[in-house]
Amino acid sequence: MATILVVDDELGIRALLSEILSDEGHTIELAENATQARAVRERMRPDLVLLDIWMPDVDGVTLLKEWGGAGLLTMPVIMMSGHGTIDTAVEATKFGAIAFLEKPITLQKLLRAVEQALVKTAPPRPAPAAPGLSGYVRPEPGVLPAAPVHAASLTSHLPAGNSNVLASEQSFELDRPLREARDAFEKSYFEFHLAKENGSMTRVAEKTGLERTHLYRKLKQLGVDLSRNKRGAGG
Repeated sequence: MATILVVDDELGIRALLSEILSDEGHTIELAENATQARAVRERMRPDLVLLDIWMPDVDGVTLLKEWGGAGLLTMPVIMMSGHGTIDTAVEATKFGAIAFLEKPITLQKLLRAVEQALVKTAPPRPAPAAPGLSGYVRPEPGVLPAAPVHAASLTSHLPAGNSNVLASEQSFELDRPLREARDAFEKSYFEFHLAKENGSMTRVAEKTGLERTHLYRKLKQLGVDLSRNKRGAGG
C-alpha cells in the first residue's frame, strides 16, 4: 500500500485522516506545519501528500510552489481547506496539485480522491503467473468455496494460503440461542471478507452492501479485531 503524508495544523484533522487511511492499509506520516513537512519529504519519498492550505508558518500553496521549483514535486498532492475558493483551487492546480478537498471532508470524497491519485501514479502491474506455477490458484472474484452443511454444525472453508490470520476452517454450533448463533456467523462472515479484501473497509462495505459507518459499528459490536486485518505497508 501507499505511504501518505498528512500536513495539517489541526490535531483533530490529522488524527481523523490518519485513522481512516490507516484502516485502508496505508502507512501514514504526520506533519503539523511546513517545517515538519519539509523534514518528512527530505527523509523519505511519500507516495501521496494531503496538504492543508491555511497553516501558521507557511501556507500550503507556497509549500507546493517551493517543492515544484526545487524539483521535489515527485508525488501527487491533494490540497485541503475549510476556507478555500474556486480561485484557490485553480491556483493550487496550476502549481501541481491534482485535487482539492473542501473541509469538512466527507469519507467518500477522501477515499475517492486518494484512490484516484494513487491509481494515476501507480506503476504497471506485472502479468499474473500462469495457474499451477505457484501451487495455488486464486479463486475467481466473488466466488466463495463451497461449504458442507451439517445438522449440528456449519463449516465454512476459506481460500488456502490466506495470510490474514483466519483459520482455514470454522465451525458454528447451531444448538444455541438464535442471537448467539447469528452473531457468531456474522463475525465469521465479516472476518472472512476483511481477510479476502486485505482489510479494505471500503471494499468490504461494497461487498456486504453496508454503509461504511454502519459497518464500523457492526464490527465493533461483534468484537471483530480490525488491527489484525490491516495490510502491511508493503502489501
